[in-house]
Amino acid sequence: MAVDAGRAPAFRLREDELPPELILSIERILDLHAHADTDPLDRLTNDFNPIGVLNDYFPNEAALGQMEAVQARLAENGRALQHEIDSLREELRKDQDPSRMQLIQEMISDLLGQMSRIREKATESEAVVRNITREIQVLDLAKKNLILSMTTLKRLQMLVNMMGQLEDQIKERKYHDIVQSLAAVKQISASFKPYMSVQRISQLWRRVQEIQTELRIMIDADWDKFYVQDPARPIKPSVIADACLVVDVLGQEIRTQFVDRYVALELKEYRRIFRATDEAGQLDNLSRRFAWFRRLLQTHETEQGRVFPAEWKVGWFITAKFIEITRDDMTVLLSKAGSKLTIKQLLDTLQETMEFEASISRKFNTSLRELLKTTTTTNATRPPKPITAAFEPHMGVFIDAKDKVLSDMLAQYRGPKSRSSLEATSASGHSDDDAAPPVLVLPSSTELFYFYAQTLDQCAKLFTGQPLYDLCGLFKKWLRIYAEEVLVASMKKPSAAYTTRKSMDARYDVTELKNACTLINTADYCQTTALELEENIRAKCDDAFKEQITLQEECDLFISAVSAAILVMVRELESACDSALTTLSRTPWATVKHVSGKSAYIEPLVKAIEEVAETVKPLVEQKKYLRNFFDKAANAVLAKFTNSLVKSRPLLETGAEQLLIDLQAIKASLLKIPGEALITSNYTKSVTKHTTRLEALLKVIVTPVDPAEGFILNYTLVIGDASFSNFQKILDLKGTPKATQNDLLDSFLTITSTKSELDSTSFLSSLDMDPGQVATLTSPGSSRVSLLAGGTTGESILAALSPPPLAGAPSSGSETPPKDPSIRREVFSDFKRFVSFGLRRETMPM
Repeated sequence: MAVDAGRAPAFRLREDELPPELILSIERILDLHAHADTDPLDRLTNDFNPIGVLNDYFPNEAALGQMEAVQARLAENGRALQHEIDSLREELRKDQDPSRMQLIQEMISDLLGQMSRIREKATESEAVVRNITREIQVLDLAKKNLILSMTTLKRLQMLVNMMGQLEDQIKERKYHDIVQSLAAVKQISASFKPYMSVQRISQLWRRVQEIQTELRIMIDADWDKFYVQDPARPIKPSVIADACLVVDVLGQEIRTQFVDRYVALELKEYRRIFRATDEAGQLDNLSRRFAWFRRLLQTHETEQGRVFPAEWKVGWFITAKFIEITRDDMTVLLSKAGSKLTIKQLLDTLQETMEFEASISRKFNTSLRELLKTTTTTNATRPPKPITAAFEPHMGVFIDAKDKVLSDMLAQYRGPKSRSSLEATSASGHSDDDAAPPVLVLPSSTELFYFYAQTLDQCAKLFTGQPLYDLCGLFKKWLRIYAEEVLVASMKKPSAAYTTRKSMDARYDVTELKNACTLINTADYCQTTALELEENIRAKCDDAFKEQITLQEECDLFISAVSAAILVMVRELESACDSALTTLSRTPWATVKHVSGKSAYIEPLVKAIEEVAETVKPLVEQKKYLRNFFDKAANAVLAKFTNSLVKSRPLLETGAEQLLIDLQAIKASLLKIPGEALITSNYTKSVTKHTTRLEALLKVIVTPVDPAEGFILNYTLVIGDASFSNFQKILDLKGTPKATQNDLLDSFLTITSTKSELDSTSFLSSLDMDPGQVATLTSPGSSRVSLLAGGTTGESILAALSPPPLAGAPSSGSETPPKDPSIRREVFSDFKRFVSFGLRRETMPM
């Protein structure tokens, strides 16, 4: 028999509880670990529950017979624990004996004393060993100093001998021997830097520096004689080649100065001939500059250049200096040209420059960037740049030229010409010839992006920095113009065209539908291709501009153009339905005595809807836009049906029954028009939701007003509000006489005043009882409706036409929003209706 744990006392004195830290410490000392099979009596916790332990010992009534055995076992466990506690207490008492503790302390003191004596003896031993080895250390130091002195003196003797030998070689100009001697002298003298305070060594060091200076002056003199090729005193190339090896030994700085001097001599004539102020230095003569340099480079390689070691790469330095001089000249000439610089002149000179730089890269088998980087010194004040860098700031001429080309290209399609251009293209694409394929996109869009691709490739071959980024800005400009002034502008139909229709049976314009389909395909093509263009630009441009490249705003404009074209299609659908729905609004429901199947207007209405759907489905490439159109089309048809229904009041019960049948036919048609390939669950839910709202409205109208209480209760169940004005809308639609309305309104107030769970508004709150002409697109060019916004024609009317859930039924969460208790329920939402109701009550017969 288990004990009920719920009856156990929940109160426990706080002084009986142990701190959690103390419990953990005890468990750690006693090595207690809680496991699933641990005896509950062995666990240390403040949450000990004896009821659970008792239930373990006595799980049922039969277990009570073993109570004495359990008591005996528990008593034995208690005695064993007590014996263990007594043993531990005795052991603790012995360990805490004062005489024992004093003995331990004395032993510790003796141990510390022995350690101190050992430390003292170790110190004495160390001092003895140091005294014994002192003389040995002195001898070792003396030996080391003696060896160092002998080595230094030997090196000094070698340095003196080598310097004497080097001086003799310098007098005889034996450059081949000087190379080795000078290298040996520099290497040996470097080891005497720590002894510069010694006078003799200091003198030798200065003499070494003087010898290097003499060598440099002598080599410069011999080089000048070799360069001018003096026939009186000719110098062999082999002598200068050996002299270059000596320059290598003199150091990198001397070699750099030597090469720079030679490069300046080689390009001295170039500076004189091609001055920017002379005719030869003008932009038109750029090719002459490159031809002159090629001849110079060839002369260098066949004559003077052969004396330089190959690793010096003197040809690289000549080329780098030529590029620097020419780039500076080009910068001056291009700036001087200013507005007179033509696109042809710019591109021609730039093409010549790029071809020259490419030939240099091929000649030296390396990239021009690597060549310039290798020949640039660490103390250079300007970064190395190719000649083409001078053209980059003037690429605005290129951008302006492309801007003019685009302006001329799209002039025949922009603004007022956009409509005629679209109609001409559609007329040629939608001809009577069955073999001719329909126009899927406007040819102007493909021409635009083909030109974009060519221009992008051309610019990317020239520059991938700021000019390419500026070109992207030009692309964005003309994409915006194409979206707004070509696509959207072509949807603006002339005002006179709105009153012209091909026939009374089909008031919509088939050509307008086809034009809208062409525009949808074109805008989608432009949006997709613009995204690809953005990726191509990013792949080609420099890293510094990658994050700034975006065409998202322009893509949004094309999506807006698609939305505007879809609304044009919806407008044509509304026009196609006008004739049938006008018949509905003029139907005298008061004279209808019985229900006889579908009404006469349903067949032309369904036919018009299906004709429009069949017209657009094969002409729109992307299914997502067709789905969007069908969503808007269904909302528009149901909105116009609702307005026509309101205009045709009074409906009476028979009229409402007939409209319910008609509504089912419209619903079936709307669910059929997308076809199996395009219909979605969301579309089905949307149509079903909106038709369900209208069905709820008509079902309330079908309900007889007698008895009044049953009619009002049915209203509260189906409509679900306590709004006086909404209830009066039902009475107006139903055609209830005014006298009967007053009685029903009084009963409505009496009944709803006791139903606090009813809302103050419902879907009827937004139902317009005096609908005018349904707003349609008259200027889609000025409308930018996003496909993702979800707004459609007539949505404001249908959004509220939703039947509330029955009382006590769970809400679906989508049909009726949850009621906010903080919002006060208002029976009279309109002050004028409240006043009129008060006046009616005052004039009612008692």
